[in-house]
Amino acid sequence: MARSSTQRPSRVGPATAPGRRAGALDVDALLDDPTTGIIVCCGSGGVGKTTTSAALALRAAERGRKVVVLTIDPARRLAQSMGIEELDNTPRPVTGVEGTGSLDAMMLDMKRTFDEVVLSQASPEKAQQILANPFYIALSSSFAGTQEYMAMEKLGQIHRDAQASGTYDLIVVDTPPSRSALDFLDAPERLSSFLDGRFVRLLLVPAKGPAKLMTAGLGLITNALTKVLGAQFLKDLQTFVTALDTVFGGFRQRAQQTYSLLKADGTAFLVVAAPEPDALREAEYFVERLSEDDMPLAGLVVNRASPDPGGELSADEAMTAAERLRRTDPASLTAGLLRLHADRVRMVQRERALRDRFATAHPQVATAVVPALAGDVHDLHGLRTVGALLGQTVAGS
Repeated sequence: MARSSTQRPSRVGPATAPGRRAGALDVDALLDDPTTGIIVCCGSGGVGKTTTSAALALRAAERGRKVVVLTIDPARRLAQSMGIEELDNTPRPVTGVEGTGSLDAMMLDMKRTFDEVVLSQASPEKAQQILANPFYIALSSSFAGTQEYMAMEKLGQIHRDAQASGTYDLIVVDTPPSRSALDFLDAPERLSSFLDGRFVRLLLVPAKGPAKLMTAGLGLITNALTKVLGAQFLKDLQTFVTALDTVFGGFRQRAQQTYSLLKADGTAFLVVAAPEPDALREAEYFVERLSEDDMPLAGLVVNRASPDPGGELSADEAMTAAERLRRTDPASLTAGLLRLHADRVRMVQRERALRDRFATAHPQVATAVVPALAGDVHDLHGLRTVGALLGQTVAGS
């Protein structure tokens, strides 16, 4: 099924004529389009982003795509919902997929991915030296920003392997919660800034040139650092920085290639939100950030929307009728049901007003609205249900 021109991920900007809105997001057209190679789901925490990513991946697989879903979220919900005991850095096949496609799932293992980079870029002797370095151990396990660097590396690795072997034709990426979800867009620049920083250059001078090139001023700085940090500490740090500079030039280049890949026409970003003020404010941040970076945005998914109770009775009419009944019968069940109806109607109206406000501010962003389910999603059946609701693309007016 070919995707219509109105649904092709566009650069976020004034692509829609003034006064017009992009309308409903055609999720199935996006999934069916063979030119869609990467879907990146981003959004704040607690909005159902991991579930949305898994549901999209399952639906695409059951519509004939060869899919792998990569979660960078440390939560374990993805593995549980797909019936896999535990996810790790290796793609695991998901059983129970219906249709002609296939689905694998994996979770980013930050340290293992870092280790793989070292082992692929360095000689065995140099690699072991790096892997045993205490600074490397700290950096690869918990250093701020490492997760985003490795997410960029793993995404690029999966894409290169898929291009070479044809294993997958669609990669779905579930990003971390909160605004850090887009930090991986900064990975190449931040890594370059770190490697080119003055302190790193200072530590590299002894390794890159003869000792006689060290000025007296540099020697004084090194002596001062030795007194403050200790000789072994400084030696370990210098060894690590030297290894980082020689090994990670290739990673920096690949990260920049992956960044270019994210901007390519085969990539689609989906912003996931809940129909709540804070979540939609976060969604606005994501849309604006993607616009700044000229990334292809497919649209917005509003999760867990309150279902319309139906009927023609307004909230005010329901409350008026409930009050009349309460006066004559304080324990009236009908009065309670009328109040519940009024609450539901007002909730739907509030959520619709929030969506309308977002649409007015960002008319170029197509939207799909997924109604809330009665229970949690914890298996393939639940993911299939969410996928079907996504496919209906109920935009809500």
